[in-house]
Amino acid sequence: MSESTSNHSKPRVLVADDEQVIANTLAIILNQAGFEARAVFSGEKAIEALDTFQPNMLISDVIMTGMTGIEAAIITRSKIPACKILLFSGQAATADLLEKARMQGHEFEILAKPVHPTDLLAKLRA
Repeated sequence: MSESTSNHSKPRVLVADDEQVIANTLAIILNQAGFEARAVFSGEKAIEALDTFQPNMLISDVIMTGMTGIEAAIITRSKIPACKILLFSGQAATADLLEKARMQGHEFEILAKPVHPTDLLAKLRA
C-alpha cells in the first residue's frame, strides 16, 4: 500500500478544465472509481484549490482562458512536489507550450482529448 492511501482513505484528484461539462464529468467518473475528485474551471481556480484540497494528482486541460494548464501544473509542482501531473489537450498549440515548459526544466505527461475514462483511470492507477 502506498503512503498516499495509508494517510488518506482515497487519493485526491483535482480536475481543471474550462469546459465545465468535461471537468464535472471527469470528476464524477473519478469519484465513482474510488478517488476523491474535485472539478475546477480554470488554472487560477486550480491554484486556489491547492491550499484547501491538497491533491495527490492534478489533471488539467492545457489550453484554458487565463492561466494555461502548464502554468497551473508548474505552480502546483512548486507548492506540492509530490503531486502527480497529467495534462490533456485537443489543440495543436499545446506542443509549443510543452516545449517551452520542457526548456524550463518541466516535464509533463500529456493525453489527447477526448480522454477515454478507462485510459485515464489506467494512467491514474499506474
